Amino acid sequence: MSADQSANAPLRRTFLHDAHVASGAKMVPFAGYEMPVQYPLGVLKEHLWTREKAGLFDVSHMGLCWLHGPDHDTTARALEALLPADIVNLKPGQQRYSQLLADDGGILDDLMVTRPAGTGADGTLMLVVNAGCKDEDYRHIAAKLPAGVHLAVDHDRSLIALQGPRAAAVLSGLVPGVEQMTFMSARSTTLDGQPVHLTRSGYTGEDGYEIAVLNEHVASAWHMLTADPDVEPIGLGARDSLRLEAGLCLYGHDIDTSTSPIEARLQWSIQQRRRTEGGFPGASRIKAELANGPSRRRVGIRPAGRTPAREGTVIQDVDGKFIGTITSGGFGPSINRPIAMGYVASDHAEVGTAIQLIVRGKPIDANVVSLPFQPHRYVR
Repeated sequence: MSADQSANAPLRRTFLHDAHVASGAKMVPFAGYEMPVQYPLGVLKEHLWTREKAGLFDVSHMGLCWLHGPDHDTTARALEALLPADIVNLKPGQQRYSQLLADDGGILDDLMVTRPAGTGADGTLMLVVNAGCKDEDYRHIAAKLPAGVHLAVDHDRSLIALQGPRAAAVLSGLVPGVEQMTFMSARSTTLDGQPVHLTRSGYTGEDGYEIAVLNEHVASAWHMLTADPDVEPIGLGARDSLRLEAGLCLYGHDIDTSTSPIEARLQWSIQQRRRTEGGFPGASRIKAELANGPSRRRVGIRPAGRTPAREGTVIQDVDGKFIGTITSGGFGPSINRPIAMGYVASDHAEVGTAIQLIVRGKPIDANVVSLPFQPHRYVR
């Protein structure tokens, strides 16, 4: 935790704070910020609204920064020295998910990398990192960059996310043509005459967009979007249950410096060129885990009955032997039952394996299940 996020530091506020309060949001501390955990609709209804229509999220607490270099190859290779994704072959207008890695292959943070399209964009990459790690991430990246490549933290833009099956219809009414974008694509355009940067991506498993807006215009954009009858503002509570149903990792919970991308089942984010060539931190460990399998794996877990298993819950095999720990758990509103994710020894990671969860000192039956719990609805 950085100094400015310590327990004694005042909470930061996003440029949408007044809009949240005016909408009746319950505000809570989160990653050094005062953020809306729910609105009067309530977490359960906010979750289901996002699955059925479109939810609007303030994600301005996330870290937005830019890498600038003389050309794409130089900037991309500088970033590839820190993460295992293929950035060199990222096309203009494309986005890619990856992880910043420690020297031993543990995950320092996960992030999104976008190669902007358009005149003057060559040699530039846009990064979005997690709120709780962003200051450490900026220092880590900046310290590792070669001469000629530099990091610029973006303090001028806020980030909002429109998510759900009605997101494309709503946004295309304001920004014609965005419905033609595909998952993990990006473009610069205008919203209400103001410059915005869009990616068709998100953290809910639903179709949707993340929108970078100048700070002085973000409240206007927020009110414009929430004026649509299909859009409701959504807080952190539903954001967490949505991403859990979608089987998406939360940094500091499902992934951290003690986990590798392979243990976390994120091997899909490491393209073949990087697997072959290496050249990123922890490459020897990650190559070995790709070849031989890791000692543990992240799995989906479905408890029997209606009792949820929360983070930290001990996982046992049917003979009572410790095999792992729950890292995220709760209730899945879309499927109307408890769900969880956690790490178990690899010999117990097969879908269908019977396990036990120790909840309030008592074992409850559960099974390893496939992820995600709720099918993704990305537009590819």
